[in-house]
Amino acid sequence: MEKIIIETRLYDELDELIQKLYDKEYVGFLESAEEYIHKMYDFINTIPNLKAKLTKRNKFGKYYCTYKANINTSWYIIFDVEDDVYLISFITNNHSPNYPAYIGGMK
Repeated sequence: MEKIIIETRLYDELDELIQKLYDKEYVGFLESAEEYIHKMYDFINTIPNLKAKLTKRNKFGKYYCTYKANINTSWYIIFDVEDDVYLISFITNNHSPNYPAYIGGMK
C-alpha cells in the first residue's frame, strides 16, 4: 500500500495560501479558498495512481505531477518515491518565477 508524506512546511504554506487567495480576491469567499486547497490535497492523494514526469533538477524531488486547478493555474507537485512511500517536498505553480527551473520541458 502506498503512503504519501507531505513535508510539514507545505501544510503551513498551503494554509497561508488560503488566506492569500481570499485577501487578493482570487476567490470571493474564504470557504472557496479552503475548498481550492482541499481539492489540491485530494489530487495529491491520487499521485500514486498517476503517471509522473521527471523534474529538470532533483533539488526538491525527482518526479512531479501536474494539477490543473483552473484554466489559468497549474500546480506542480514535486516528490520522491521509494518503496511505495511518496514524499511531497515542493509545490509550485505556473505563476511562480521559479517553476521553469524544476519542471521538465519548460523554458
